[in-house]
Amino acid sequence: MTDLTQQDSKQYGRPDDLKIIPFMKIAKPAAIFSILITIASIFFIVTKGLNLGLDFTGGISAELNYKQAVQPAQVVKALDSAGFKDAVVQTLGSNTDLIVRMPVQDDLNVEDLSDSITKAVQLPNNAVEVHKVDAVGGAVGNELYVRSAGAVALALILMLIYVTIRFEFKLAIGAVLSLFHDIIIIFGVFALFQWSFDLTVLAAVLAVIGFSLNDNIVVSDRIRENFRKIRGATPTEIVDIALTETLRRTIHTSMTLLLVVLAMMFLGGDGLHWFSVAMFVGIFVGTYSSIYIGTAYALWRGLNRQDFIVQVKPEFEEDEIP
Repeated sequence: MTDLTQQDSKQYGRPDDLKIIPFMKIAKPAAIFSILITIASIFFIVTKGLNLGLDFTGGISAELNYKQAVQPAQVVKALDSAGFKDAVVQTLGSNTDLIVRMPVQDDLNVEDLSDSITKAVQLPNNAVEVHKVDAVGGAVGNELYVRSAGAVALALILMLIYVTIRFEFKLAIGAVLSLFHDIIIIFGVFALFQWSFDLTVLAAVLAVIGFSLNDNIVVSDRIRENFRKIRGATPTEIVDIALTETLRRTIHTSMTLLLVVLAMMFLGGDGLHWFSVAMFVGIFVGTYSSIYIGTAYALWRGLNRQDFIVQVKPEFEEDEIP
């Protein structure tokens, strides 16, 4: 077998028809773009804030089942006439199943909540059943908000520890930076358009963290493998080879997930809409960040072959026999 060092320096043992894509040629422009879009996202989060849903701010929710199709505007009008202010009504997959969300009503007795909503949503010649009536207080909403932030922070810390143990600290920092980048951009998009941010969106954010980390781990594993088996290539070339070799897998994974997300977005009803929107944004930023943030940061920190080679301690080295 011909040694890799004697083979084409541009291909490093790879077939000539499998060209190496120079991803890192645009690493600096990509870094500038990432910094600008991250700053913009933080700006929108600070100035506009997230449009927190009732899960975090407190409020009332109830599921309605009508015998005949009904328009959400009809239900909103009926609730407003009964004294329920600022109600939001969405369909749950069909025009007979709806969900009502509204702020806590100051003059409403919580014990009579179910009966009051049932009377309020009655429509002429259209029987209705009310299910899952829930009231979330402001204190509970604030607690959920704090716990949600803690869950995201804990996920990032645990992933930093895992990637550090599994691969290398430079790659671990790069992976966490890419995850932080994904989270900030999703938050920034929701702040910019003032889309409702509730627990389903938070679930999507955590799912995006897992998706993006999976990409980072696959690329990191290939980088480590190539550093150990390829001689004579620069760290940038090693990273380009690893990204090229994992590109097909990345495209297949992203496109498969994207098809599922689009199906949820257009066919899943209002209950899954914002979850799928957050996932849609996360798929693109997660794929981008695993290439141009995670690996690019590790290269900037001086990633090299020595980071993946087990060094022999002096006490285990054999003395040469004269």
